[in-house]
Amino acid sequence: MENIKEIIIYFSQMLQVFLEFLSVICVFVGLVKALYTTVTKVKSQSILYLIRARFGTWLALALEFQLAADILATTINPSMEELIKLAIIAVIRTFLNYFLSKELDYAENNVAVVGKTNATTLEGKK
Repeated sequence: MENIKEIIIYFSQMLQVFLEFLSVICVFVGLVKALYTTVTKVKSQSILYLIRARFGTWLALALEFQLAADILATTINPSMEELIKLAIIAVIRTFLNYFLSKELDYAENNVAVVGKTNATTLEGKK
């Protein structure tokens, strides 16, 4: 029985490290894509909103992976201090995700509005 517990702890720790690694990869990929798009395609304000929205999506995904890693860490060592720490982290990350999603909605709406405005302006010039 003790061996099974050690195996579960080992796999939980490995999964936690993997989730943290995925989180870092998400931030890195989002950053590289945002920088690439900024350097190669910035021609209007709407592109900047789009870049911001896409990078925000990667950040939100990274936050989800981090929260999952924190939950796994707490299941391995569920002391009261660890549970309180997890609760605080979960609340903070939930608020971050909420406001990030609001920001993404705002950015996507601006891309749509600016895109329609640019299309209308271009049609008027024909």
